[in-house]
Amino acid sequence: MINVGIITVSDRSSAGKREDLSGPEIEKWVSKMGYETKQISIVPDEIENISNTIIEMSENKIDLILTTGGTGCAPRDVTPEATKKVIEKEVPGFGEVMRMESLKITPHAMLSRATSGIRKNSLIINLPGSPKAVKENLEFIEKGIPHAVKLIMNKVIDCALEE
Repeated sequence: MINVGIITVSDRSSAGKREDLSGPEIEKWVSKMGYETKQISIVPDEIENISNTIIEMSENKIDLILTTGGTGCAPRDVTPEATKKVIEKEVPGFGEVMRMESLKITPHAMLSRATSGIRKNSLIINLPGSPKAVKENLEFIEKGIPHAVKLIMNKVIDCALEE
């Protein structure tokens, strides 16, 4: 079973001024996939807060860390920078697929700077901040996640034998 950490990046939600709707959307997806949510955090759009939360989750042996929010072009959107600061390897395919598939729905997808990568044995993927976009993007990438997690955990003997 894959255990999951969810990080909502939002100044307003972290200050209690807006309800977090994207984190719960991720929780629904986690449940649908048969995974287990192990840790949930809501942090402001600050590189140090985001980076430290990713580090903490990876130290707690969270297999999959999903962030939501802060991936656009606004001045406070710093989630990709915070992620890149702490990952050891980039895994660009997840962001590429999310942008490619999302462009079929909205031209705003080209503004996404979402990234993904590996820290220790954790796969980290940045998702957009809207609940609708979270749901859509998770559906675009969900088939690649189990194999990626198994590879990171060194549990794949031969990729040719994996489905």
